[in-house]
Amino acid sequence: MSELPLDAYYDLTQVGAVAVSPDGERAAFTTSENDPDADESVSSLFVVPTDGSRDPHRLTRVSGAGSPTWSPDGDRLAFLAARDEDSDLRVGRESEDEDEDEEAAAENGGGNGEAEPKSQVWAFDLALGGDARQITDFEEGVREFDWAPDGERIVVTARDPTDAESAYLDERRDGGPIETERVQHKLDGVGYLDTVRSYLFVVGEDAVLGSAAADADSARKLEDAYGRGAFEGLSGLQPDWGAGDEIAFVSYRGEDPDSTLATDVFTVSPEGGDATAITDGGLSCNAPTWSPDGERLAFSAGDETNWCIPTEARVWDGEEHVSVTGDLDRTLARGSSFEWVDDAVFYTLVGDEARTRILECDASDAEWERTFEAQGDDRAVAGLSIGGDTAAMGLSHPSEGHDPYALPVDDLDADEQPDSLTRLASVNADLTDEYEMPEVTRVTFENDGWDISGVLYHPPEYEPGESDPAPTVCAIHGGPVSYDEPVFDFTHAAFTSRGYLVFRPNYRGGSSFGRKFCETLHGRWGTVEASDIAAGIEDLVDRGWTDPDRVFGYGFSYGGIAQGYLVTQYPDLFTAAAPEHGIYDLRSAYGTDDSHIWMENEYGYPWENQDEIDASSAINDIGNVETPLLVAAGGADWRCPPSQSEQFYVAAQQAGAECRLVIYEDEHHNVGDPDRAIHRLEEITSWYRRHDPAVTDAEADDPHGRDADEE
Repeated sequence: MSELPLDAYYDLTQVGAVAVSPDGERAAFTTSENDPDADESVSSLFVVPTDGSRDPHRLTRVSGAGSPTWSPDGDRLAFLAARDEDSDLRVGRESEDEDEDEEAAAENGGGNGEAEPKSQVWAFDLALGGDARQITDFEEGVREFDWAPDGERIVVTARDPTDAESAYLDERRDGGPIETERVQHKLDGVGYLDTVRSYLFVVGEDAVLGSAAADADSARKLEDAYGRGAFEGLSGLQPDWGAGDEIAFVSYRGEDPDSTLATDVFTVSPEGGDATAITDGGLSCNAPTWSPDGERLAFSAGDETNWCIPTEARVWDGEEHVSVTGDLDRTLARGSSFEWVDDAVFYTLVGDEARTRILECDASDAEWERTFEAQGDDRAVAGLSIGGDTAAMGLSHPSEGHDPYALPVDDLDADEQPDSLTRLASVNADLTDEYEMPEVTRVTFENDGWDISGVLYHPPEYEPGESDPAPTVCAIHGGPVSYDEPVFDFTHAAFTSRGYLVFRPNYRGGSSFGRKFCETLHGRWGTVEASDIAAGIEDLVDRGWTDPDRVFGYGFSYGGIAQGYLVTQYPDLFTAAAPEHGIYDLRSAYGTDDSHIWMENEYGYPWENQDEIDASSAINDIGNVETPLLVAAGGADWRCPPSQSEQFYVAAQQAGAECRLVIYEDEHHNVGDPDRAIHRLEEITSWYRRHDPAVTDAEADDPHGRDADEE
C-alpha cells in the first residue's frame, strides 16, 4: 500500500460525541470533517439505528453542531450550533468549477458582512421531519443545556451582562482596551475574561414546543444558579435536570474564586429560589448526573490542590455523598459521564494501566467492577452513552479507525467480543482501505525499580525482534497527568507509512497507574519522566528494534516541556527533536499563562520557591543542547505562551544548536485548522529528513519532505 500523503488530512473524519436515544433504538453522533477552502473543521450531526440496519443519516451540514441530547420521549434531538440556516455540504475537496463559482460570488459581494452567529439550541423533530428549529436566541449565545423530564422545557447556561458590562463588551469589540481586576484574567481558547456572570435559565414550552425562540427576557433566570470560579469559562455550570424536578449544577461560592480549582455541586428548583450546596469545598466537582428516579446524584470529584490524587466517582443520596471508587486508586477518564441503567447502577470510564475502560458501579453499596473485557488490549473506548437496553461508545483502533459502536448493555460483561457488537459507521474507510495503517505493540521496560510501559506503533511489514532496526519517533504525551493507549491517529499513520516506529512512553507522572506512580513527578518536573523516556528509548535500542542513530522526538504541551528536559539532560539521545507549545522557564511563565493556580499548587509562588522552580526550568541547562530543534508555538496560546518557545529558541541558537522556529499566529493551545495540521506534519517530517544520516542531501532539501523527483 502507498505512503499516506500528508494532505490526506483534508479527508480525515473525526468522531465526537455519541448519544443513545431513550429507547436504545437510535444513536446520534457528531463528526468533524475538513473544508480545505475555508481552512476550518466542519462539525456535523448524524443519526443511525443501533442495530446497524442502515447507514448513518446526516442531519446537519454546517459547522458547530455539538452536544446532541435526546428529548425524554426520543422524538426530538436537540443540539448546539452557531448557524443562520442549513447550507450546502462543504466538506472534502471541491472541484475547480466549484472554486471558480465561490470566487465569483465573493467578487460580487458574497457574504452579508454581519457578525458571526452565536451558539444556540436547535432541535430536530424526528417524528415529523424537516429542518432543525431554533429554540434559543440569547444575545451572548448558549453554552450548554439539558431537557426537563417532561420534555416541554429545557435549562440552558447563558451569559447575562448588565448594562455597564454590555457597554464594555461593545467597546472591546470595537477595539477598546482590556480592563480587569481579576487574577484569572484570561483563558486559553476563551480570551480575556470579564465580570459577566453565566446563569441557568429555564426555557418554557412556548419556545421548546412553539415557534418563538427564547432569550434572556422571555426565559426564567435562576438568580442563585450562576457560574463562578477560575476555569468556569471553560467548564461551565454543567446542568442536569432530574426526575425529582431539581436541577443540579456546579459552581463555586467561596472567597477568592480566581485562586482555586475547587467547585461544588448545587441543586436548585426550576422555579427559582436559593441553590442548595451538596458539597462544601475541598473538591473539584464535575458532571453531576441524576439517577432515573431523581433520588441519587453521581458526580466526579478531584482534589482541589493535588491533581495526582485520582478523581473519584461520588454519589449523593439526599443526605450525604460517598465515594464509590475511592479504593480503586485509578482516576476517572477525562470527560467521563455517568450512565445510569437503573436507580442504583451506573457505568463510567476509568483510566486503568494505560487503557480507558468501562467500570460498572453500584451506588447502593459503593462497589465497582471492571467490565467489557471484550474491548481487548489494542482498542480505546472514547465516550459512553446508555439508553434503554443499549450501550453505544466510540472505539478507536490504530488500523481500523475510530467509529461509533453499539451493543446490548447485558453484553458489556462479555469476555470475548460478542456478535452483538455492531459497528455503526466506518467514517474513514477510504483512508484505512487505501493507505497503510500502523499495527501496535505494547512494551514494558524497567527503570529505577519501576515497571514502565509504552505503546509502539509500527508499519505492518515491520516485525519487532525480526526486522532490522528502524528509525524511531518518540512522541511524548501532554498533561503530564494523562496516558497513552492504542488509538487511531493520522499522525501515527503518517510516520509509520514512511517507515518510522512511533514510541509513546507512559512515563511516571502520568495517570492510570495509581497515585504513587503519578505523584513521583509532583513538584519535580524534569526528573523521573525524562529518565523514564530515555530508558524506554534505550530499551528499544537494546532490543534491536530502534536504530540508535535515527531517533527523533516531538511532544505537545507537557510533551514539549519534557522534550526540553530531554535535549538538555541527554544531548546525544535524539538525532533531531520538535518541542511544541511547551514551557521552558517556569518562573517567567507565571502570570503570562492561564495556569497560575496549577503552578501555585505544585510549586508555590515563584518568589518563595525559586530553587525548585529553577530546577524544573529547562532553559537553565540550555548550554548542554546539541540536538537540532524545531520549536513550534501558537501565537494565541495562553496555556503555554509563545514567549516560552521564543525564549527557548533564541537561547538554544545562542548556545550553538541548529534551530528553526515556527509560530502559528492565530492558534491557541491546539493543533488547529487543517492547513496548520498539515503544515505541522510537513515541518516535522522535513526536519527529521534534514538531519537523518540515512537520507541523502537531495531528499532532505525539500522543505516539506517530498522526494526530489516527486513533482
